[in-house]
Order: sequence, then C-alpha cells, then structure tokens
Amino acid sequence: MKRMTVLSMGFFLAACTQNPPISNQSVDEKTLAETRSVATQLVSTLGATLKKEIAANGVASAIGVCNVTAPEIAASLSQQTNWQVGRVGTRARNPNNQPNDWQQAALKTFAERAAQGEKFEQMETYSVSQLNNRPTLLYAKAIGLQPMCVQCHGQSAQISEDVKVRLQALYPADKAIDYNVGELRGAVVIVRPF
Repeated sequence: MKRMTVLSMGFFLAACTQNPPISNQSVDEKTLAETRSVATQLVSTLGATLKKEIAANGVASAIGVCNVTAPEIAASLSQQTNWQVGRVGTRARNPNNQPNDWQQAALKTFAERAAQGEKFEQMETYSVSQLNNRPTLLYAKAIGLQPMCVQCHGQSAQISEDVKVRLQALYPADKAIDYNVGELRGAVVIVRPF
C-alpha cells in the first residue's frame, strides 16, 4: 500500500507541475460537486478516525492515524474514483509530501483570503491542465487548524512530552508545529481527469 501511495503521489506531483493551466477550459458544476464531495469525505473520515483514536488510546497514539491511516484513506479514495487524492501542508511534517508549485500557489491564495476574513470551510480553488491529452482538474480545498489539532501541531509548549517523542520518532524533520487554532494548516488536493 505504501509503495502505491508513493507512486501515486509521484504522478500527482508531476501532473501539477509540468502542465500549465488551460485558461479557456471551464469545469461544470457536476464535476465540481463530485470533487468537493470526495474532498469532504477525506476530511470527515480522517477527523472521525482521529477523534475515535484519541478517545480510545490518547493523542500520541493518534499520530499513527495521520502517519498511516490518512494516506490509506487518500489511497482508497484515489482507487475508488481513479483520481489522485491527497493532502499537503503549509509546513511539511513529512519531507516526502512537499506541495508542488500549483499547490503552493493555492495555499498562498488561501492564506490571503483568510487574512481578509474568509472562512476555510468555504475556500477552494481549481484550474484545468492538459494531462495525457485530457483536460484535468487540479483542485484544492483549504484545511484550517481545528482545536484538537493543537495537541500535535500547536505551539511547542502546548505539545505534551509523549507526543513530542512520538513525532520525533515518526517525523525527525517535522516542521508542522507552532500553529494556532484557526490558522491555515494545508489543503486537500485532487487531480481529476474529466
């Protein structure tokens, strides 16, 4: 499963960096609604799984949900839809999951919109690129930092010692801390031929 996820993300990154947007291609509402639904499914499934694990085994154990289960959820959605579904962060916890140029531009746009008071729940951006001679939707949906997230992504002083130890073991190059509740954490990203 991990190999498939790494290969899928390689395709995902190539799709978003090597194909410039097509300026005159529009996306119909049905395509957008289906894409939004998958993005929402990833976020809601991950959130429910995290809450369940925290309640059952504590925050340090829940790090495994983001480390193993989140990529599995994304891979499952990718397999079900035949799209590339994943997440990227404004600061990477996993150095193998850096946002590409298109994703970085999307994150920058989200940060600017948030600074003007827009809510993350409403934020999305998309464009269309040509990939393998097919129009392909590049989609991003903003993820804001929720209160439960500060236990692993908050200010260093807010993170318990057992969580710090677990993070260091799983993510020795971790940069995804020092966030505040309500700050932009990242985005769900989807590459979808149509």
